Amino acid sequence: MTPANALRLNALGLLAICIVLSFAFADQLLFDDLPCPLCLLQRMGFFAAGFGIALNLVLRVRTAHYGMAILGALCGGAISLRQVALHVVPGSGAYGDAFLGYHFYTWAFIVFCLIIAGTGLMLLFERQFAGEPETSDLVLMDLPTRRLAQTAFLFFGLLAVANGVSTVLECGGGLCADNPTSYQLLDKS
Repeated sequence: MTPANALRLNALGLLAICIVLSFAFADQLLFDDLPCPLCLLQRMGFFAAGFGIALNLVLRVRTAHYGMAILGALCGGAISLRQVALHVVPGSGAYGDAFLGYHFYTWAFIVFCLIIAGTGLMLLFERQFAGEPETSDLVLMDLPTRRLAQTAFLFFGLLAVANGVSTVLECGGGLCADNPTSYQLLDKS
């Protein structure tokens, strides 16, 4: 795999993470389905995994950046598996909305597994690490790949800021409610 193809795949991977985060954020805003503390931690896992991929786009493709993506996905996957385990017993109830028959925490576990597998596969292609060590990969990209990478990076940054603000509004700068029903900082009571 050439360095240019690796960059395209990294940009597409970051966009995929952005789509997952956007879907969860849209569900929160449009359907008033506030994320629980475990859901917020899963989002942090997606941001950690996405940050590793984003570093590949901005700095250089490096094994350490892939490692950060894998570690973020492992942490997020463990948290989502914990939430699945909490709700797997019949009669224990579920948290939040379902999509295509699975709750978001189950989908999160599946996506974290895909991130780990995809990142592991990317590590098998050593040619992507070739190139000028002093030059940013962003400079070396062709124009369509550069625009894709910049779009993914900007989208990721906006989602990070929006989720951060939303979390502070929801949790009020303190502990988040186990079953949140309103934004604490916006609550007038």
